[in-house]
Amino acid sequence: MPALDGLKIVDFSRFLPGAYPSWIAADMGAEVVRIEHPREIAKHEAMFGKDGDPAKAARRRARPSYHRNKRSLMINPGHGAARPVLERLIADADVLIEDYRPGVMAGMGYGYEAMAALNPRLIYLSVSFAGQDGPYAGRAGHDPLALALAGALGRLNGLPVPSLPGLQVADVLAGAHASIATLLALAARERSGEGQHVDVAMSDASLPLLLVGMGREDDLGHLPPLGAWHPKGGVWRCGDGGYLCTTDMEPAYWRRFCEAVGRPDFAALQHDFAAHSGIEAELKTLFLTRSRDEWFALLSGAETQAMPVYSPEEALAHPHNLARGRVLQVPLEGQEPVRQLSLPFTLSASAPVEPRAAGPAGADNAAILGELGFDLAALEAAGAFSGERG
Repeated sequence: MPALDGLKIVDFSRFLPGAYPSWIAADMGAEVVRIEHPREIAKHEAMFGKDGDPAKAARRRARPSYHRNKRSLMINPGHGAARPVLERLIADADVLIEDYRPGVMAGMGYGYEAMAALNPRLIYLSVSFAGQDGPYAGRAGHDPLALALAGALGRLNGLPVPSLPGLQVADVLAGAHASIATLLALAARERSGEGQHVDVAMSDASLPLLLVGMGREDDLGHLPPLGAWHPKGGVWRCGDGGYLCTTDMEPAYWRRFCEAVGRPDFAALQHDFAAHSGIEAELKTLFLTRSRDEWFALLSGAETQAMPVYSPEEALAHPHNLARGRVLQVPLEGQEPVRQLSLPFTLSASAPVEPRAAGPAGADNAAILGELGFDLAALEAAGAFSGERG
């Protein structure tokens, strides 16, 4: 049986940090109803464009891994006719997820206090940029701003000049921490019988990136300067234009590395800071003498810590990731399957459900409304599915 079979989640989230915990839950058997506001759908299309080709539009909807196995209810939460529908759904739910700025859900009538009164066992998860309180609580922001507020953006690329990350680091961190916090709240409910408000900020979730540095220095201004090479590892450009990463920071690994590259004399200079720039220059020249994969084979044979810097496409096709079951081919009606990621963990006795790609917004309106005892045509006539307030 899936680990979360029987759990019911109402998911108002629009972006990855809020969608992440419901992705995990849906894959592990929870019933997740994704509330899709027509105005938010229009906003998303304005940002990223709209596909006129139905097949392309279906593929775009199906592509995100974190929307699979969820049902879609397209309805306007701010419309009066929608309120009885959503309140009936929430009254029977275990978890509500939202990622609006503080106060927005309350303004629509679905704030924590009101929903806790409706359903005292409800776990109410709020994922936001900077949290529900504090001087920056009202601010909006995306991933890089959260990293900047956490003091992590300036060190993320390891260089003296910060840059925008090429991946969604804070989004995934916030989603992972939101998942953990929600499961903790559910565990606490088993003892108390009562739900609670879970407050997850993207900026808070990024602060643990400082843990290692804080464990080494009282004053983080004394951390090693960025851009200065140290024999704890490096990213090396190879003769074929590819790159190889090494992390031989422990003395035994550093010694093996030096011997494998034919420079055993470097082994004793690991902590000789005056020698580091010269070692780095020689290693840069040395790595240009072989291809990425040749260096990887040589250093793997010497049991050092080395890994090619794979592109995303290479990583998704890598035998190790495929053997671990991390890449899925999810069926899509009338088209080639959609490539998605599996959950990033394995439970020995609780398998995920079969993957089902997300369908069009509102694809499950009729079924969900029927289960709740509402008339689809009446709600449509009242304007509950439009972007207008009513």
